[in-house]
Amino acid sequence: MSDEPDLHLSRPEAHAPGMPLVTVIGDGQLARMMQQSGIGLGLTVRLLAGSGGSSAAQATGDVWLGDYTDENVVRAVSDGADAVTFDHEHVPNRFLEDLIAAGVNVQPRPSALINAQDKLVMRRRLRELGAPVPPFAEILSVADGEGFWDATDGAVCLKTRRGGYDGKGVWFPATRRETASLVAELLDRGVPLMAEKKVRLVRELSAMVARTPSGQTESWPVVESVQRDGVCSLAVAPAPVATDGQARVVAQAHTLARDIAAELGVTGVLAVELFETLDEAGEPEIIVNELAMRPHNTGHWTQDGCVTSQFEQHLRAVLDRPLGSTAMTSTTTVMANILGDPDGDPEMPTARRMDEVWRRYPTAKIHLYGKQWRPGRKIGHVNISLPTGTAATPVNVENLRRDAELAAGFLVTATWKDRGE
Repeated sequence: MSDEPDLHLSRPEAHAPGMPLVTVIGDGQLARMMQQSGIGLGLTVRLLAGSGGSSAAQATGDVWLGDYTDENVVRAVSDGADAVTFDHEHVPNRFLEDLIAAGVNVQPRPSALINAQDKLVMRRRLRELGAPVPPFAEILSVADGEGFWDATDGAVCLKTRRGGYDGKGVWFPATRRETASLVAELLDRGVPLMAEKKVRLVRELSAMVARTPSGQTESWPVVESVQRDGVCSLAVAPAPVATDGQARVVAQAHTLARDIAAELGVTGVLAVELFETLDEAGEPEIIVNELAMRPHNTGHWTQDGCVTSQFEQHLRAVLDRPLGSTAMTSTTTVMANILGDPDGDPEMPTARRMDEVWRRYPTAKIHLYGKQWRPGRKIGHVNISLPTGTAATPVNVENLRRDAELAAGFLVTATWKDRGE
């Protein structure tokens, strides 16, 4: 029996002659939107997908089917690529180290990627760098969990060290006894755990930056990220600033993202998710929540709100090509996620829902991912910007947020929530 992987959808002829080839490992919406940007750049995206019907595979000419946990598959799909990159952080680093040893251009490098794969490694490294992080500890036993509860007066957030996202893999036990029970259950299931102290959350911010292997860095304005049930619902760019204290922490977040990218050797796009909280004196401060070393949900607004989108910038960066301008093309852009309605998918066809949104909001930009409905699933997003020259007053920004939410809501429910129809 041959050890060669079955990659039967592969189409090596689907390449732009003389142009770079970028292998993207992963088949979700991030890879799909990288492919869309790749078309404009004239390059070829070769995709490693788990299914020919996946979000990215629907839109990509050269699709290879296989499992990213199979080293033979990863090696085969990387052969001949000018760069290998990812739409998730889960490829085993041992595979990537072997690719690098064989001369393959892997971006970001495993030495940086580990900080997005393992939250405890990330916390320790950021603390070494002097970045603001909450008190945290590795949890190896029930006694560790109880001790952390005591040390923080019950302000406990338990996290799986690997694999959690969109509120999954995060727990907030209400009592010491619940902490002990939850730790015992999770450790018994083999879940690697850590704990960190809950913060007094004011709002969430996201600072995004792109960096090339040769060190060129460009960053976008810091955005406010609105979460509902652990999932990003809205991103407002730039993050509204109401006080001098907020202006200070937004500027700090912008600088911090660039510093982290440089110190960790990140290449491609880096998203630094942050909590804005209050110190003991009641002044705003920021704490790093998580890192993502790839395009990120809170950067989707860049497709329609600035000169160079995060997807185009990521491809430029991993190829070590000049980065584009990140200047905004409007004073404010709001991104609203389209999340599958828990009550079911309406009978009105999606295409008709889109038409109704465009009739009401002709400037709305709808981005769908080709995914089937599932409760709470990200199936697309809507970007809406203030008209050129319109000031980003609190009223204008609030109205823009409302419009983006209404548009996304109609695409989910086929109902205008402000009209009851």
